[in-house]
Amino acid sequence: MLNRLLAPLLVLASLGAQAQGTVYRCPGPPVLYTDALSAKEAAEKGCRTIEGTPITVLQAPKPRPASGAGAAAEGGGRTGETRVDASQQRVRDDERRRVLQTELRQAEDRLANAQKEFNNGQAERRGDERNYQKYLDRMAELKDNIARYEADVQALKREIAKLPS
Repeated sequence: MLNRLLAPLLVLASLGAQAQGTVYRCPGPPVLYTDALSAKEAAEKGCRTIEGTPITVLQAPKPRPASGAGAAAEGGGRTGETRVDASQQRVRDDERRRVLQTELRQAEDRLANAQKEFNNGQAERRGDERNYQKYLDRMAELKDNIARYEADVQALKREIAKLPS
């Protein structure tokens, strides 16, 4: 009786092994493992046959939807887990405002120092600037720094203005 049960299983197992066909390993980034090539195609691509090695096929997990609507549809309508409490959001906004205002003060200080050193293009020459071109290079760098610091100040003011009152 046991032989009668095992015989169909052995036949099915051997059919599955034969149906699998020849698996090829093709070079190149990324390395490709496939059984969808003919012997001629595999030879043209430089693929090698893989025999006697068990092959495991892993499927990538399905990506989870990023939006709240997709999460609600999958999770049975529970979107509250991704939302932030209003008081917690206020705390975050206040912290962000404090950090931005600190950065704004520092940027304004850098701008004031650069403008003071630039002195409307009439900065004093230093001892290491005996060559007039070094002085001109420093003036050009100061002018570029002033423009960058002014842009930083304006950007920080825009960010602060976006925050809720």
